[in-house]
Amino acid sequence: MTNACDFRISTTRFDEDYTPSATSRTTTNFANLARGENRRENLGTAMSMIDGRFNELVHWDNPRRDRYAVELDIVSVDLEIAAADAAFPVIEVLDVHVVDRETGARHSGIVGNNFSSYIRDYDFSVRLPEHTASGSGIPEDFGQLHGRVFERFLESEAYRARYALPPVICISVSTSRTYTRLTNEHPILGVEYQQDDYSLTDRYFAQMGLKVRYFMPPGSVAPLAFYHRGDLLGDHTPIALAATVATMETFQKIYRPEIYNANTTAADVFRPSLERRDFSPTRVEYDREERSRLGVTQGHFTNEHLMTPYGDLLTEWTAPSPVLSA
Repeated sequence: MTNACDFRISTTRFDEDYTPSATSRTTTNFANLARGENRRENLGTAMSMIDGRFNELVHWDNPRRDRYAVELDIVSVDLEIAAADAAFPVIEVLDVHVVDRETGARHSGIVGNNFSSYIRDYDFSVRLPEHTASGSGIPEDFGQLHGRVFERFLESEAYRARYALPPVICISVSTSRTYTRLTNEHPILGVEYQQDDYSLTDRYFAQMGLKVRYFMPPGSVAPLAFYHRGDLLGDHTPIALAATVATMETFQKIYRPEIYNANTTAADVFRPSLERRDFSPTRVEYDREERSRLGVTQGHFTNEHLMTPYGDLLTEWTAPSPVLSA
């Protein structure tokens, strides 16, 4: 089963001219921003917000707060299935670079950031509802296959040829958990918070081999969740961490303004809510209801075209190698 599947990576620049490809997940947040009459204004405003936030965070030797520009590439990952002589789009993440306008230098950021996944759509929009409807609760192996596919991706030549470090995924905190402020503070990531218990998302990402820490960066109003391997604070430069914060905080201000564009800062004990009314909407149009609706559609698409015909093959291909006895 070694050569049953393989991965292929392609990249698309995310800027004012971005147009979703035919194979891009229709539910991806990037595609949502890039539709409609105001698509160029949406995209331009989002990139301007990212640049502004980055220059605010990286303020040393940057008196006018305009020294740097952030560049984003959408990294699309196709799973090539030998038995079908076909490829299925499985993952999309972001790769970030920073351009120093003063010196012309380019700085590599962190790959990951946003995380979109067809199999995750299937797990959360198809498998989990069907399982809970039967009264069985959460499947015991929930997220296991997805985690093993992700592991295979990180081990693949396609990934290792491009990226030296594992990804860092940065998303919103869970509205089902309470977060308590700690004394730890980082110059870029800010003050650390700790959740009262692991959320379902925490457990799902743990199947991918990712740990989670929560930080509220300087000038932010709510903590972000950082899913990572290795040493989150030691493995990445301040510029790389700042690029992730600037990018993902901007997207969360657009996606979840009730939390990340609130008019008050998170308290020492914080319970995020999408029911808050004391927030400032951004000028970027984003259809959250469409995103949820299409997530279900994509989940069923994955069930029909990947899990039903090739689920057993994926399970066998990603199974851990047997331990040889002495």
